[in-house]
Amino acid sequence: MVPREHIIENPLSREHITIRRTAADTGGSVLEWELLLAPGGRVPSSHAHPEQEEVFTMLAGQLRFRVGVRRVIANPGDTVRIPPGTVHHFANAGDRPARVAVRTSPALSMQELLETAAALARDQHTAGRRLPRPGDLVLFMRDFEREVRAPYLPAALVRAVLTPLARLASRRGLDSRYRQLRQR
Repeated sequence: MVPREHIIENPLSREHITIRRTAADTGGSVLEWELLLAPGGRVPSSHAHPEQEEVFTMLAGQLRFRVGVRRVIANPGDTVRIPPGTVHHFANAGDRPARVAVRTSPALSMQELLETAAALARDQHTAGRRLPRPGDLVLFMRDFEREVRAPYLPAALVRAVLTPLARLASRRGLDSRYRQLRQR
């Protein structure tokens, strides 16, 4: 039986993500997904995955990566490995869509992160906001602290700041709207 494809669209980053193999399919060992990144598309900011390795294999088009301090242009057939904890960023470097096979291991809650990021981006896009709502960002970073972290800051410092801010967001009822977005 072929698993049903799951599509995630992010209007801000211009990502079209197709989940190929889920954490449930692999016993949590890996999430396999295909990324189609439109010309001009890019991840919103530099970031790191504290516990996960990402492997990007170029299928078509061209991506520009920053991996730590190294800059890489990846073309079809190239593979770019991002070790756990490495700050990175990527963007479409060409004038046509870039198609990339991505393997994230271990899977953790990366699929949920991608879905939530897309839901927050749709909300931000619909509202015409240039930046995400601060409460949403705090709750997102708290929920996915194993999957993503802000670059260059010590994890303990980020946690020390996020924990009270997340409690404040919850007390103000911001977590209710955020949770509704996550379920869409």
